[in-house]
Amino acid sequence: MALIKSVRGFTPQIGENCYLAENATIVGDVVIGSDCSIWFNAVLRGDVNSIRIGNRVNIQDGTVLHTLLGKSVVEIGNDVSIGHNVTLHGAHVGDNALIGMGATVLDNASVGEGAIVAAGALVLANTVIEPYSLWGGVPAHFIKKIDPKQSKELNQRTAHNYLTYASWFKEEEKAHE
Repeated sequence: MALIKSVRGFTPQIGENCYLAENATIVGDVVIGSDCSIWFNAVLRGDVNSIRIGNRVNIQDGTVLHTLLGKSVVEIGNDVSIGHNVTLHGAHVGDNALIGMGATVLDNASVGEGAIVAAGALVLANTVIEPYSLWGGVPAHFIKKIDPKQSKELNQRTAHNYLTYASWFKEEEKAHE
């Protein structure tokens, strides 16, 4: 079971049908929706400020979510994929968005609905990424608009694939009970 730790009077709240890898760490003022998966070595630190995660969100291996005291919170919409080794620090991510592997999204940045942040990108603080656009680079910049229908299909498919992957681990855990 994941390390779930209270701090400053806040205990993480986990929605229904979530998969939490046994070495994931979830601390403090964190609220996770239903059908989410938090993968190996992910760290969600709601010790400083709040982290709010929608439904059907996958936070992949090695990702860190954190905030600034009194200055930023993490908000993630529904059907979002946060790739491996992402740092999401006090940012907002809209529904159906995808944050690519190794990307960093800094305080008070906003990733719009259906947007994609490319692998390895650095989204600077206070950046606004428009819905249905692709951003990449260091620092991240606009690359192109994305067809909303294609973006939604791709990002929802990725998010739903992680529901399947999580079910494999849940089945294995039940078999060993």
